[in-house]
Amino acid sequence: MKIKHLALPVVAMMLTVTTVTAQTAKDVFDKSVKLTYLGIDFTKSKIIGDAALKTDDIPEVHYASINQKVVNEAKKFTIAEAFNRSEVSTDIGPVNKRNAKIDEDDIKSDNSDDYQALKPEDVTALVKGFDFNGKTGLGLLFVADGMNNTKKQISIYVTLVDMGAKKVLFTERVEGSLGGRIGITFGLANKYLSGVKDIIDEIEKKKYKEWKSTYGG
Repeated sequence: MKIKHLALPVVAMMLTVTTVTAQTAKDVFDKSVKLTYLGIDFTKSKIIGDAALKTDDIPEVHYASINQKVVNEAKKFTIAEAFNRSEVSTDIGPVNKRNAKIDEDDIKSDNSDDYQALKPEDVTALVKGFDFNGKTGLGLLFVADGMNNTKKQISIYVTLVDMGAKKVLFTERVEGSLGGRIGITFGLANKYLSGVKDIIDEIEKKKYKEWKSTYGG
């Protein structure tokens, strides 16, 4: 009989814990809430306008290198500062596993319409199928939309997620210049990295304030 009496309080406690730990868009702008950077997911990305590009080692080598450099060079890729944090945790293992499975024949495209072909609902579906390796809390995932060598731009969906619920809190496409603000750079990794830095700088200078005004109220 005592066990039966305890059942309802225990269920109520479990529901309370679930509610407390669920993330909201407002948490993005609360610097006391831990933020985990999850890396760049290239599984839906296309590289436009580079007919001579060899793609055989891009998924496992180049994409992994790009993700590692963003993490290792935190003073250059100032994600913590962009999101008003003193520090940001990182876990790029799951995204590296996903990127390594990309079919190399699907990376290049000569069709300009393949640039910025992703839609927010595609990002939502990607997040629902993402293996966060048991992590919960607030996550920051960059979903690469594509690199356009003709326009000298890259496009990335900056995506904030509730990792436990596999839920997108908000996502927005942000563009970066290949070579940053000072010109064109060479090599796949360097091109992408220059664009990623441009995007992070844009978040820090402008986008974060805009997002806080929209989602942080």
